[in-house]
Amino acid sequence: MAIEAQGLEIRIGARLLLQATDFHISKGDRIGLVGRNGAGKTTLTRVITGDMLPSAGKVRISGHLGYLPQSTHTGDPDQSALDRVMSARDIASTISRMRKAEIDMTNPDPKIMEKAMKRYDRAQQDFENAGGYAAQSQAIVMGESLGLSQDTLRQPLGTLSGGQRRRIELARILYSDADTLILDEPTNHLDADSIEWLKEYLRKFEGGFLVISHSTELLDETVNRVWHLDAQQASIDMYSMGWKAYLKQRVVDEERRRREREVAEKKAERLMKQGIRLHAKATKAVAAQNMMKRAQRLLDSTQEAERAEKVADLRFPEPAPCGKTPIMAEELSKAYGSNIVFAGINLAIDKGSRVVILGYNGAGKTTTLRLMAGVEQPDTGRVVLGHGAKIGYFAQEHDTLDESVSVLENLQHVAPDLDDTQARTILGSFLFSGEDAMKPTKVLSGGEKTRLALATLVTSRANVLLLDEPTNNLDPASRDEILKAIAKYEGAIVLVTHDEGAVKALNPERVLLMPDGDEDLWNDGYLDLVAEE
Repeated sequence: MAIEAQGLEIRIGARLLLQATDFHISKGDRIGLVGRNGAGKTTLTRVITGDMLPSAGKVRISGHLGYLPQSTHTGDPDQSALDRVMSARDIASTISRMRKAEIDMTNPDPKIMEKAMKRYDRAQQDFENAGGYAAQSQAIVMGESLGLSQDTLRQPLGTLSGGQRRRIELARILYSDADTLILDEPTNHLDADSIEWLKEYLRKFEGGFLVISHSTELLDETVNRVWHLDAQQASIDMYSMGWKAYLKQRVVDEERRRREREVAEKKAERLMKQGIRLHAKATKAVAAQNMMKRAQRLLDSTQEAERAEKVADLRFPEPAPCGKTPIMAEELSKAYGSNIVFAGINLAIDKGSRVVILGYNGAGKTTTLRLMAGVEQPDTGRVVLGHGAKIGYFAQEHDTLDESVSVLENLQHVAPDLDDTQARTILGSFLFSGEDAMKPTKVLSGGEKTRLALATLVTSRANVLLLDEPTNNLDPASRDEILKAIAKYEGAIVLVTHDEGAVKALNPERVLLMPDGDEDLWNDGYLDLVAEE
């Protein structure tokens, strides 16, 4: 019931993310893994769980490991949500036999139907003998604790929203009876009640866990150790203390490092001046060169520290001119199979207007944005683009990114007129500088994908932004930058979010309440619904 790493080293291309490191996660260890976006937190968890190979060292896992990645694009879209949750236990193969038999029981050939009925009876008996009905009840309770109704649990995965899929995956991991948990941003898409339930679950969890989260409340109430992944040093600073004590110690450590950098810069300056003076003497040329090289190494180390502390310039485009109403939704309806998400939705977005969409998970918030962006087509109704309309869509699951190509190629796909230098300049402002621009998109963390998706918007000159959970996966400093960008943007914004800070930055004029499609003028009383929905 533990995880042990020996000499673990991680590289992405030529970039060193983690120098040779030993660590272990044992029963009772409640570890919060923190660090700036792009430091390598998600990559580290993927290496620990075997999704990626380290460049050196090894990881040994004993007991049952439960891993919640950031991506929700997993599972058979035709599988029911309940079966997906229950697939985390050994009973999954028996459930699969029952489902296959159910399909054959509808076959018009009586012989096939008869054999299927016998197979179903045997599978059902095995299911009952294995305590399947009690396990099913536990899975339903787990789902309901995370805001998933029994009706939702009966639906196929392919009909569920991104938020619902995320909850299904979290329920599945917690239901799995794992001894050790690795959770990457588990509070994404959770409402306030579900987050409170998760906190209580983790407080009582008897095994060990490592959690990546930008929710300071979750870290404060659940962890007893903090690991800070230092991008500058490619190392893990391990603090055997809770969150509040860590924050105080971190301030002390950062001040110490700042003083060390100042000393290094002054020393480098002295060495450089001495080297320049010595260089004038032919007999001292070699000593002068060595002295200047030492000075340059010291300067390089301090500059690397400054780059590690830099915050991405998360900004939105200068909107292109447009008519009075650049986009309008008329009588939209959408259903997935027998599940009617919504019907009769109308929404007119005027130039520069600001609208927030609220509703419970599965109410159709994301679907509404996808229809307006043209990513999906409505079953009835239409989306009308006005004069000069340019739509910029930020997808919560980063569906607009092509994971098969590099960071640079993703930007070039949406902005083919940019030359290589111009594209790299834009990426640099979003903290993709040098070799980072050539990283495969599929290896990016959630925060890095958020930055890349925002970078693609900058080139669009969009005058209507459709933003679906734009603050997810961002560290506090980057989140502050995106809130400033929302507040300053002069075009129209339609926002879906669980982040009250994002709504306050938007300062909306109107609210659309899903799934009914009721529209109202905004008032701060609706803020109570933002985190709860």
